[in-house]
Amino acid sequence: MKVAPHHWSSRLPFYYGWLIIGIAFVTMAIAVTARTAFSLLLPPLIDEFGWDRGLVAGAFSFGFLISATLSPIVGRLMDRNGPRLVIGSGVCLMSIGLLMAQAIEKPWQLYATLGVLVAGGASLMTYTAHSLFLPNWFVRRRGLAISIAFSGAGVGAVVLLPWLQTIIGRDGWRASCTAMGLLVLFVTGPLTLLVRRRPEDIGLLPDGASRTVGAGQMRRTSNVVDPAWVAIEWTLARAMRTSRFWWIVLGYFCALFAWYAVQVHQTKYLIEVGFTPLVAAWSLGIVSVVAIPGQIGLGALSDRVGREFVWTAACCGFAVCYAALIALEQAPSDPLLYLMVVSQGSLGYAMTSVMGPIVAEIFEGPHYGSIFGTVTVALIGGGAAGPWVAGIIHDATGSYRLAFLLAIACCVISAAAIWIAAPRKVRLVPGRISSS
Repeated sequence: MKVAPHHWSSRLPFYYGWLIIGIAFVTMAIAVTARTAFSLLLPPLIDEFGWDRGLVAGAFSFGFLISATLSPIVGRLMDRNGPRLVIGSGVCLMSIGLLMAQAIEKPWQLYATLGVLVAGGASLMTYTAHSLFLPNWFVRRRGLAISIAFSGAGVGAVVLLPWLQTIIGRDGWRASCTAMGLLVLFVTGPLTLLVRRRPEDIGLLPDGASRTVGAGQMRRTSNVVDPAWVAIEWTLARAMRTSRFWWIVLGYFCALFAWYAVQVHQTKYLIEVGFTPLVAAWSLGIVSVVAIPGQIGLGALSDRVGREFVWTAACCGFAVCYAALIALEQAPSDPLLYLMVVSQGSLGYAMTSVMGPIVAEIFEGPHYGSIFGTVTVALIGGGAAGPWVAGIIHDATGSYRLAFLLAIACCVISAAAIWIAAPRKVRLVPGRISSS
């Protein structure tokens, strides 16, 4: 690899990795909100076209499935070409999908635009894509740095979701798609040009360490628990022959099932149990707002206590969220609504800060992108299955109750699976090194 010791980034008064985190923050704010906004579009689409709920929600799920088939390729592209190509492709796909959505008249057009192009583009710009390269920039503060980047999704939600809901109410859902498409194209696009895959590409070291002191110090404070495991050069084929890989796959699938089942159906459900459309829209936004301190705090905590603890806290957050939703059907009240919002956001969303570190600490190496890209199939598969299954269960039973109970079971399975995968038995987090 060629190193560029005199790259302009070395003259910045701060570590270039923090600029990478800042760009990721803005990208997440826009791209995640563009995908989350599908929940706001669900009611007007159903009202205008009279389509079944499962059919409309299925567009979101279909886009996820298309993304799942591409994600191993995306991981390899990230290893070979870096994030600018991957994220830039996402910008193009998402902006085209949003700008073309105003022409929707038939279900296949809904699936092609808001499904394949928007959801597919989002998968190249959001959690999984950034988890492929952000861990390269930080070791000591990996959880904290990634959680700051991903908290951009919360800021985007509080700023953009009410704005989009206002546009929907005033000018219609088509105008909101156009506005969001232009935002993706003209804000996220230019920023992507500044992104790099790893600090070594521009002559730097992780965490901004100096070249003379940093490397030696990292060797002296090794966090390796299982030297035999770490000594293996983990290719995708080798990783797939381990039980750890498949426990991660199970854990990630179940977690994303729970995450996206509630995200897509929450707005419609809250309106049905008696809340106004504006309150329902604000609730979706506030989930991401309360996620900001939760993500950053729990992300930083994961650097001290371990990734498994934070993943378990996140799964508990989604389980409590679903329990509150079930209770809201019987007794709609503001306290239950607050409980649902806070548990989902402040605890549940924190799992994004450890998705990348869990895989990186078990399968770190030159093929990490290919391995995480394949794990992403499970992530996207769960995200696709959740909304679709919840919609089908509602159409069949007239209620979300069974879907919500299924999601609670997924939370329990997910937490158990990550404990069994045990990243702590391969590499210690920084906070555990001194106590070991």
